Amino acid sequence: MDKTPETYQQDKWKFPFWIAKRYLFSKKSHNAINWISGISAAGVCVGTAALVCVLSVFNGFESLIGGMFSTFDPDLKISLVQGKTFETNTSEFEQIKKNKSIAVYTEVIEENALLRFRDKQMPATIKGVSDNFSKMTQIDSIMYDGEFVLNTNDDINRAVLGLGVASTLGVNAHYIDPLFIYAPKRTERINILNPENSFNQTSANITGIFSVKQAQYDDKYVLVNLNLARELFEFDKNTVSDVELKVASNVKIDEVKKEIQNQLGNKFKVQNRYEQQESFFKIMKIEKWITYLILCFILLIATFNIIGSLSMLIIDKKEDIITLSNLGAQKNLIKRIFLFEGWMISVVGAIIGIIVGTVASLLQQYFGFIKLGAGGDYVVNAYPVVVNFVDILFVFVTVLIMGFLAALYPVKYISTKNQLNLD
Repeated sequence: MDKTPETYQQDKWKFPFWIAKRYLFSKKSHNAINWISGISAAGVCVGTAALVCVLSVFNGFESLIGGMFSTFDPDLKISLVQGKTFETNTSEFEQIKKNKSIAVYTEVIEENALLRFRDKQMPATIKGVSDNFSKMTQIDSIMYDGEFVLNTNDDINRAVLGLGVASTLGVNAHYIDPLFIYAPKRTERINILNPENSFNQTSANITGIFSVKQAQYDDKYVLVNLNLARELFEFDKNTVSDVELKVASNVKIDEVKKEIQNQLGNKFKVQNRYEQQESFFKIMKIEKWITYLILCFILLIATFNIIGSLSMLIIDKKEDIITLSNLGAQKNLIKRIFLFEGWMISVVGAIIGIIVGTVASLLQQYFGFIKLGAGGDYVVNAYPVVVNFVDILFVFVTVLIMGFLAALYPVKYISTKNQLNLD
């Protein structure tokens, strides 16, 4: 019975693969070839496992710090593309307030001011927030001292400080002495003879101290009530610098982001959490992939062992090659046998390396065996790890490509030699 083209193609690849598999696991006439093949596979295994572990650690740090940002950053943030403040008494923002996909709508005033507590002073960023700010973020979970209270029924102003700000000023929550806040008057020129008259001044009792464990928040921000911020910086009741949104739990953030962006137009930018910290996440990704390239270079050196192993195997199997050639095997078929042989060495090493790297990463992720160090003031005790199976697939494909290229050279070079009688 004649073979169909499909059957012929299957045999074309199945037969050399079957012989290559026998060559890989069978005992060679020279024991050194077995050792070199094993060392080649071990080198690929170690390099692959290292890639999986290192990429998982980078994922862990990115997830850890991203989680810290999420305690303070909103799901979505609306701000101007150009300019600092805008009005919210418009039909577009009324629609956003009524949008069922929005769980919490918070208006924000953010400006720089001067702080003074007793004989200490420092510049800081005053962030005036609506009463529902605690529902917008997870601020209650990051309170270092005191509690998050900005507004009560009395007329007393209150402030919640970042840990770095509190440390610089030397304050704790519920100190009797008030915190004084100074901001330049926007509608008047500076009086050189009497500079104090050029500033708006207010005082606030310190009710709490928060710690995001990120300097850009802890060393910078002071939270106050939105009305206090508007009075201090001389803004009217509809003026804001940002609008922060919390999206309902059953809705995709990116879909809501796109919808709001279409409503507001190009004058505004709507940013998700990643875009609010875009520079940080970009740096993390750059560091991750630079490390990946360095480890790939080391892995490439490890795959050079495949060239030596395959070259010795071809010499060892010279008689088999001549026999196959005499039986009518074409040169390309014999090439495929040894190409598969070299490739399978890298595949075996890659599979074992991925298993070892994944198991080690999962053990670290759930049990934290490797600690960051004794006595250090760390956010977590052990190296954070998150196993990303897309990264594992990417590593596997990388190793396969390197293994194929390493096997291609000796097969192409040695098969053209006259001593193998292939030409």
